[in-house]
This record gives sequence, structure tokens and C-alpha cells, in this order.
Amino acid sequence: MKQDVILVLDCGATNVRAIAVDRQGKIVARSATANASDIAAENSTWHQWSLDAILQRFADCCQKLTTELSACRIRGITVTTFGVDGALVDEHGKLLYPVISWKCPRTTAVMENISRVMRPQQLQEISGVGAFGFNTLYKLIWLKENHPQWLEQAHAWLFISSLISHRLTGEFTTDLTMAGTSQMLDIHRRDFSAEILQATGLPRRLFPRLVEAGERVGTLQPDAATLLGLPVGVPVISAGHDTQFALFGAGAGQDEPVLSSGTWEILMVRSAEVNTALLSHYAGSTCELDSQAGLYNPGMQWLASGVLEWVRKLLWTAETPWQTLIEEARAIPAGTQGVKMQCDLLTCQNAGWQGVTLNTTRGHFYRAALEGLTEQLARNLQTLEKIGHFNATELLLVGGGSRNTLWNQIKANMLNLPVKVLDDAETTVAGAAMFGWYGVGEYASPEQARAQVNYQYRYFYPQTEPELIEGV
Repeated sequence: MKQDVILVLDCGATNVRAIAVDRQGKIVARSATANASDIAAENSTWHQWSLDAILQRFADCCQKLTTELSACRIRGITVTTFGVDGALVDEHGKLLYPVISWKCPRTTAVMENISRVMRPQQLQEISGVGAFGFNTLYKLIWLKENHPQWLEQAHAWLFISSLISHRLTGEFTTDLTMAGTSQMLDIHRRDFSAEILQATGLPRRLFPRLVEAGERVGTLQPDAATLLGLPVGVPVISAGHDTQFALFGAGAGQDEPVLSSGTWEILMVRSAEVNTALLSHYAGSTCELDSQAGLYNPGMQWLASGVLEWVRKLLWTAETPWQTLIEEARAIPAGTQGVKMQCDLLTCQNAGWQGVTLNTTRGHFYRAALEGLTEQLARNLQTLEKIGHFNATELLLVGGGSRNTLWNQIKANMLNLPVKVLDDAETTVAGAAMFGWYGVGEYASPEQARAQVNYQYRYFYPQTEPELIEGV
């Protein structure tokens, strides 16, 4: 008997992947290939995505899985991608202009001049989304100012997840979680903001029907089925922005903050309320729509492991194993014997170490960085609690930074909260698959699908320093 699976097509900035997931959230088969943006012909400093290349990469992944997938019954397909990017298309879905990448600098000037049409604070209060140069809103204004003919002729704007879904199904849709990244949505009404569109001169007609995560988009059409080597008629279920499905796939409940720890740390929560008027008062803050109706994802982000990488290169070498740094820092007591670090290297003029003496070692410097970043986390968590109207009782930690057990313990101690670590790196894929199982009718809700998953967490509880040393 063939095994039932949901096939998740995951388009990331560095990899394109096809991953088959069973009813219990276990990966049955996976394949990946490198993804990369292209240099624009107009300007060598601009970046764009080739939709045809992305689709071919998906096809390559699926073809590598031919043997494994032949033993499966694909019940549904979901598509998840990075946010904000998309393109204007004609009535057949043909691109009128290439997909501008979030890495492209051309729209930064639009962001810097947006106050000509609307106050940035007002924009964020309505949309939730902070002022980031890659926002969809700035892309469309740039197209309006530089290629107005395409805006006038366009049948629709499709976000990149919907561009892929259109190639699979022929249907024009807008994934709500993608729209939530655009800075054009009225986040409280879950629809495009008439006020923002009117102020910027963008027509509402560009945005096709909004679909909730788990809603059926259409079925796999013959041309796409041939390209991917899959059966015709497989249901395609709406997913969208990878962040939202990573939160759900990590097992996060309502009001449970999740910290994705990597080069940047991104702290988000699934909350029923959000005070968007507060967002603009805090640098790096934003709010997107949760994968489920009625919930929001307020969040904050800051440079984290990027700081630690800098410390490693500065005081050790880029090739020094992280465990070497951790063991040297572990020998230093909490408080780092008075050495402190201001870790905001991007914007703070006083960033760096203080309290350095002749007895200070590089272990002090690294531990001070760990403690300084954790103090930053503590401040941001307090801010997020105000914005999202919740009180944290624990912190769910995912990402590469979660492998640093000393840092995990420092976080538990400084926050005075249990820190639970999920080792599974495939949270986005798991979340998208759960909505896929719900969308094909296997479960009554995404939560019921998630209940079938056996999550394995490691816990770090607040400890006194002597207890921490004894436990090493």
C-alpha cells in the first residue's frame, strides 16, 4: 500500500527543496538544490529572481525523488517561500517585469522618501510592517515611477508563492500570509488597505482573491505535472510566507514567544491582540499575519550570531570550532567579572566592551557578548509583551544558535524563564505540511494535524551559578 504524503515545495533564498511529509509530520523523502538570484540586465548592482529557473529547480528536486515518490500517494501540494517579493503579470500569468529580489537596493530610496505620500508611523500602524527597504509597497511604487506602462497593463500582482501556485494550477490568488509582509495590508481587517493604496496610487484590482492558509487554490495542471513528474489533478493548498509556518511547525502555542536564533535573532509570538501604534517606537519591530485567522505575529529582530562570528574572527580564527569559544567562556563566572558588551554593532556608536582589565581574557570577551546579546533579548521580550498583550511563561528556541548550550543556559538565567529547544530544523516544512493535511480534509483543523507530531524538546531551567557549574 502506498504511503500518503503532502509534498511541500519550499523556495528559500539559498535552497529550493521538495519534501514529502507523512501524517505524523515525519519526512519521508527530501531533495534540495541551490537557489540564487540573478544580476539584473539594467543595473549590475540590482538583483532579481528567475521564476522559470526556480520552477526548473523544483522539477530537478522532484525528479531526484522519483523512486521515493513512486511509493507514495501525494494527497496535496503546498508552496512556501520567503516574503515580500512578487511580480506584475498579464491575464495569462506571464511576467511583465522580472521579480525584484529582496536583496536589491533599488527600492531603498522609495522607502526613504515615503513620507511624501504617507507618514511612516501611520503606515506601520495600519499594516504592522516596519520600514524595510525591500517591502512590496516600495517595489510597486518603484514600478509605478519607472515603468508605469506595466502597472497600467498588468492583470495582477502575484507574490512569489502565488506565482508558483499559478504555474501549478492556473489560478490567480493571493496568499494572506504573503500579503501580511507587504506593508499594504490593513492587518486588523485582513485586507488591502484602501488608505495606503489611495495614498500611493496603487489600484486594488491588482490583487486577486485572498486565500487563507489551508484553503484549496486549485489542482495540478498537465503542463506543470509533466514538468515536475507528478500526477495530474493533485490538490494545491495555500501556504505562503515561511516565517508563519515555521512558528506553527515549531509547535508554538498562542502567547508563546519563539526565538529563531541565527545570524539574526528574530523574536515573534502568536498573539490575539497587537498594539500596532507602539511598533514604530521600537527599531526592528514589525507585525505580520499569523497562519491562522484571528492571530497576529508581532516581532523584533537584531544582529546576534553575526556579532559572535565577528568576535570569533577577531580573537580566534574563522575556522576555530565554536566549542573552543564556549569552553573558554564557560570557565568565566556569570557577570563576566565586570566586563560588559554593548552588542548593537550596526547602529550604536558606543558598541563594544567596557570594564576591561589586564586580567581580561578572550573568554571574558566572548562571554560578555553572550550576556550582552541576552540582555538585548530580555529588553526586546519585555517590549514584545507590551505590543502583543501577553506574559511569557517560557521561550521556545529554534535555529542554529540553539546548539550553543551555554548561551541557552544564560538565556534561561537572565530571563528567569524555562527555555525549550527544538532541534528539528524543518519547522517551516512541517507547518506547511500540517496546513496541507488540513486542506485536503485529513484533519478537522491544522491544530489537529499538529497534534499528531511527537515533538522532542530539551529544557534549560533558570539556575544559580553554583548549580550551573555542578551540572557541567
